[in-house]
Amino acid sequence: QVQVVESGGGLVQAGGSLRLSCAASGSIFSIDDMGWYRQAPGKQRELVAVATKGGSTGYVDSVKGRFTISRDNAKNTAYLQMDSLKPEDTAVYYCNAQISDGMGIRGYWGQGTQVTVSS
Repeated sequence: QVQVVESGGGLVQAGGSLRLSCAASGSIFSIDDMGWYRQAPGKQRELVAVATKGGSTGYVDSVKGRFTISRDNAKNTAYLQMDSLKPEDTAVYYCNAQISDGMGIRGYWGQGTQVTVSS
């Protein structure tokens, strides 16, 4: 069994910061990409940031320069440091981890964590 659990969401004023964590546990052989997605009310889920196993990162244009994704491969954990938050960043943030159990790779989703940015 594999579990992915996010934490760190909350309510913050515009201009503030939050740090999200995503921890994977269970029968894990290896983890490839780990990504953060978000879904605002009435909108489709979008990819916000991704970090490969090798350390490469990518961001959606709207968060470049404000958000930083990082990983601790020894802890099977990814982080999303969010600075200079804007009201339009308000959404449920989900973590997706591409995990191999030794027999194949599949994507696992966490339950999501709410981020609310007030103006």
